[in-house]
Amino acid sequence: MTRSQKLTRLVPERSLKRLELKVTRRLDGLLHGEHLGLLPGPGSDLAEARLYQPGEDDVRHMDWSVTARTTTPHVRDLIADHELETWALVDLSPSMDFGTARMEKRDLAVAALAAIGFLTARLGDRLGAHIMHGGQIRRWPARTGRVATYTLLQALLDAPRGTAGPGGPRLGEAISGLARSQVKRGLRVVISDFLDRQETPGGELSWERPMRQLAVRNQVIAVEIVDPRELDLPSVGPVMMTDPETGDTHEIILSAKVRAAYAAAATAQRARIRDALRGCGAGHLTLRTDRDWINDVARFALQQRRVAGRPQPRGGRS
Repeated sequence: MTRSQKLTRLVPERSLKRLELKVTRRLDGLLHGEHLGLLPGPGSDLAEARLYQPGEDDVRHMDWSVTARTTTPHVRDLIADHELETWALVDLSPSMDFGTARMEKRDLAVAALAAIGFLTARLGDRLGAHIMHGGQIRRWPARTGRVATYTLLQALLDAPRGTAGPGGPRLGEAISGLARSQVKRGLRVVISDFLDRQETPGGELSWERPMRQLAVRNQVIAVEIVDPRELDLPSVGPVMMTDPETGDTHEIILSAKVRAAYAAAATAQRARIRDALRGCGAGHLTLRTDRDWINDVARFALQQRRVAGRPQPRGGRS
């Protein structure tokens, strides 16, 4: 039994409190203060001045008055706007019911939403979600507070595994639905493995255009969930493999040639996803089931703060 499975076997409120303590305590230490937002934007307030760190801080955040007074370069951090609305799209399709390391991908998706939810709850922001599950999309209204965050996370943990609905919405349709339903600007988080292989007639991934449209009016974070076995296969000889989305099963002999071809194709696929997200103007956070995901979240947040205010590269808008 994995650590996350043991966690969900506990009394729900106790397990979520433990998760909250783990997230907030470690992020407080790594991000230096509970009042700093995960992703400050142009409308953020200024915090106190501090010493400039060459190579890490954006020179556009330089506080010239303090620098002139002290003769030492100083910058000002940003405090994220309060009482904002954050909306997340959480992919719980069958391809997320997979994991060979510390947890399943869907558990890591819930953990990612928990980190965002606990931070927004402490800042007084509202958090809502669109949940892809069972061939449909469930809309969870935006609410504020720890109790509302707990309720949302518990609903995700309780969602049955392995439920695919025929003809259900694809990732691109779900992103479009999120963009249409929320007109007010804010932070949008898409949590998925992005393994939807459908392409448009123009050769784009099916979710690229909807993601670009979402990023036109909002700040977007794409959280890509990855398991190590999706990148490299073990040397175990013949195995039976099942596509979780279609149920198709095939026997494959994992020879050195097959494993090398698979690794090359997986690397190319992930590079294409990375380039597509960058072209859409979304911040890209990769979380792996075999790594310390809280450290990865903290590194991403620190990197975003350093580049806050810089124009993000975007693909063509439609």
